[in-house]
Amino acid sequence: MKVIYAISFAVLALVGRAEAKVHGQLVEYKQGDTVLEGYLAFDDAAKGRRPGVLVVHAWMGLDDNAKQRADMLAGLGYVAFAADIYGKGVRPKDRDEAGKLAGTYKGDRKLLRDRVNAGFAELVKNAKVDASKTAAIGYCFGGTTVLELARSGTAVSGVVSFHGGLDSPAPADAKAIKAKLLVLHGAADPHEKPADFAAFQKELADAKVDWQLVQYGGAVHCFTDKTAGSDPAAGCAYDPVADARSWAAMRAFFDELFKK
Repeated sequence: MKVIYAISFAVLALVGRAEAKVHGQLVEYKQGDTVLEGYLAFDDAAKGRRPGVLVVHAWMGLDDNAKQRADMLAGLGYVAFAADIYGKGVRPKDRDEAGKLAGTYKGDRKLLRDRVNAGFAELVKNAKVDASKTAAIGYCFGGTTVLELARSGTAVSGVVSFHGGLDSPAPADAKAIKAKLLVLHGAADPHEKPADFAAFQKELADAKVDWQLVQYGGAVHCFTDKTAGSDPAAGCAYDPVADARSWAAMRAFFDELFKK
């Protein structure tokens, strides 16, 4: 009888998951006087509050990749909010413009922190979110950004950087970090030198931060971006194996954070 009940419960769980539907919507919010437009995704069949995850886009701004990652997180049972760092309607038209725009924020870490904290505040105020269980993930420019969220002292449970920049103009700010960190990086990423990794690890060790650094052999920058091409010689290329492994690492990290 116990076996029959166990099977029945398993079947019901699968049926419930099959009926789940990810709902996505654009959300307008502000940082100071600047209007921003993010993307909220959640499973509208789920009941009660659940962990919330902030997603921060790469240097091209809030794009389909960031929204897709938010949808994927919603499918796993989280409430996901893809933040907008640049501002509503501000989207680079090419890589040169993206580099200049991202550089503006990397050169003004206070503004970058204000923008990402505005997105985090929008996430945690959502009635579906358990504000005691939160995380933030980011890609490339977004990876840099979520690390700055942690350095700002925000009470976020965990932060995951996918091929993000590791530099910090103020390494002592790491002492304000409350989050656990998971940094996922391509071992062949030409944008980060051995000295950069050493400085980053020293910054976190000196501040006694709970951190992990995982490097994927052969992977270069942009390894999660399917639009980046497939030539590692370009220094920025999609790597399906590293993409899958890094997503699995994030899921295991979240299981640890939220005690699933």
